[in-house]
Amino acid sequence: MRTLVVYDSVYGNTEKIAKAIGAAIPGEVKLLRAGLVGASDLQGLDLLIVGAPTQGGRPTEAVQAFLGQASMLSLGGMFAAAFDTRLTSKWVRIFGYAAPRIAERLKQQGGTVVGSPEGFFVKGKEGPLVEGELERAAAWAKGIVDSGK
Repeated sequence: MRTLVVYDSVYGNTEKIAKAIGAAIPGEVKLLRAGLVGASDLQGLDLLIVGAPTQGGRPTEAVQAFLGQASMLSLGGMFAAAFDTRLTSKWVRIFGYAAPRIAERLKQQGGTVVGSPEGFFVKGKEGPLVEGELERAAAWAKGIVDSGK
């Protein structure tokens, strides 16, 4: 299985989640920041996972730009999944979260979204991650792989 985990990270928390996800997936796994992905990185993939911090209810600009590259990002039935990092505050729910928006864009680009878009929690704007989130990210990734079989 060939997997690419594309992410952006502002304070390092989303990068930690991306690494936990990548470590939990069997086969060939590559992690790249959103701004560093080229068309060749998307060739021959079985699974594309995209994640970002939630900022104003949306993914970061780097992830939005990656998802907006329609000519490069034609997923043609490829399995895809989305995650985000988010605050635990109730008022944040008003704006929504990045993962569902990422998943919708992956679907629009022809991807077969597997699993539910998932959010991983940070304490405060800069973190750290809530205890147990790295383990939960690994479990989510294993579930994504199982649902795509």
